[in-house]
Amino acid sequence: MKEQHSHNNIIAIASGKGGVGKTWLAITLSHLVARAGRKVLLFDGDIGLANVDVQLGLTPEHDLSEVFYANAGLADVVTHHAANFDIVVGRSGTGNLASLPQAKLGSLKTQLASLAENYDLVFVDLGAGVEEHVRTLAALAARCIVVITDEPTSLTDAYAFIKLCVADKSTFAVDIIVNQSASLKEGEKTFSSLNKACINFLKISPPCLGIIRKDGKVRDAIKHQESLIARAPHTTAASDAATIAIKLMQKG
Repeated sequence: MKEQHSHNNIIAIASGKGGVGKTWLAITLSHLVARAGRKVLLFDGDIGLANVDVQLGLTPEHDLSEVFYANAGLADVVTHHAANFDIVVGRSGTGNLASLPQAKLGSLKTQLASLAENYDLVFVDLGAGVEEHVRTLAALAARCIVVITDEPTSLTDAYAFIKLCVADKSTFAVDIIVNQSASLKEGEKTFSSLNKACINFLKISPPCLGIIRKDGKVRDAIKHQESLIARAPHTTAASDAATIAIKLMQKG
């Protein structure tokens, strides 16, 4: 892959497959870190299948399609959320990163790196999958969180993503978060399965940043298009996510 320049305050959130709660986690961490007084930007990098705005019930006036097709600057399409963090939303049905000309993708990366200088932390919600355009956007980050569940396809696809990042000689650190776990013990087993494969075949051992337990309030918050931290801040999943947010702020 091309030469990479990571930025210490950019955290990419990835998954090998969809449906593991990656976008929910990006929103929740953004809210938690903002609540702690940090200036936060959430960038919806799942262009074409964007759903940060849907999960938060937003109808933003501006989105990324204006950057790609109307010559707007990235700073022009930032939306401020009531939870005191900023969002750059994608727009469903406008194609994806794979269909973007290389020049537009390069311009997007440059503008995002520049915009990131105005924030304490930037979370990039990557599209699901292992394609090169996903990894290209991830290369801006100093840290990439790979979200997994106990589903076999989640583990195999997460391993494939990590393997390709190793092959790309990616400069970012990789962390694992186990989501939707039946218990902390089960989450540790899920992480161990992925970690063993990484040790045996890739000779690396990405650390487990945290385990988030299954919580019915998560589904409820998504159904009502609210952040879990706004709707049910004292639940199990919120507590587990808060522990992770504290770790990220300490690392930053």
